[in-house]
Amino acid sequence: MQDQYGRKITYMRISVTDRCNLRCRYCMPEDIERLPREDLLTFDELVCVAELAAKHGIRAVKLTGGEPLVRRNIWELVAALKAVDGIEQVTMTTNGVLFSEYADALLDAGLDAVNISLDTLRPDRFLQITGSDAWEAAWNGLQAALRKNIPVKINCVLQSQINQDEWKDLAELARNLPVAVRFIEMMPIGAGADYEAVSEAWLREQLSEVFGELTPVKVAGNGPAAYVKPAGFVGSIGFISALHGPFCTHCNRLRLTSIGELKPCLCYRERIPLRGALRAGDLAQVEGRIVQAIRQKPKGHCFSDRAAVTEQRQMAQIGG
Repeated sequence: MQDQYGRKITYMRISVTDRCNLRCRYCMPEDIERLPREDLLTFDELVCVAELAAKHGIRAVKLTGGEPLVRRNIWELVAALKAVDGIEQVTMTTNGVLFSEYADALLDAGLDAVNISLDTLRPDRFLQITGSDAWEAAWNGLQAALRKNIPVKINCVLQSQINQDEWKDLAELARNLPVAVRFIEMMPIGAGADYEAVSEAWLREQLSEVFGELTPVKVAGNGPAAYVKPAGFVGSIGFISALHGPFCTHCNRLRLTSIGELKPCLCYRERIPLRGALRAGDLAQVEGRIVQAIRQKPKGHCFSDRAAVTEQRQMAQIGG
């Protein structure tokens, strides 16, 4: 289905929980208010939404959180979504800490690819950023994904004066590994608004000086990343630059929060509730609201004007 600006909406990010086993300062600060467990959509309810969304053109689903792997038996949801008529791909974004433990179950369920968030290669900085000493577990999760030959993308958020100086070491992961290392500009949502984004232009300049020509390449995926490959690299380097390289003209996504709210756009507070209608068994109303969310997508976000950003919740509450 197309929205009012002619964009084909084919991709839904589904948050399965607001919980996480890390406390990344820009996503889940310590004082975050947790949602009541009974408010979270059940697996059956999430699958029902996916079935109705698939009728209107959703073809790819990404499971997010919080941290999706803290949701018990998450592989059962993966398998159920893979069985939905019209859904062609089910992927996941995770911090990797539990991935090595659950990799076999997830692959058996049909998981197509994984994005692993890793902002630093230094255990001491990992503790500083995440509040946890689980760097080794996260690294083992990445290695497990590579051993299983699952397509891997590594998500890195550079923070000025914290890990900005690691851009080269993080990019180097793609030299010998079949991964896409993606540098994501910090978005001014929730606690992230307190941090300065490291711009794509600055990063490209540094990368070019060290690695030479950055040849544009295509990498399979459903999101807005632009990819390059320096000479001699096995993998690629990607950029997701909401502030300095807006991609709204070809945005193809909806977001479903863990409590059943559809968000047409990340930076605005507008959300369309589905849970009440779901639990009342009014699937016609649920389907109508999915169509409404697609038609209601705004032309673009307003991250460049922070005063205009109306979404005040933390990323973990929305779905990262």
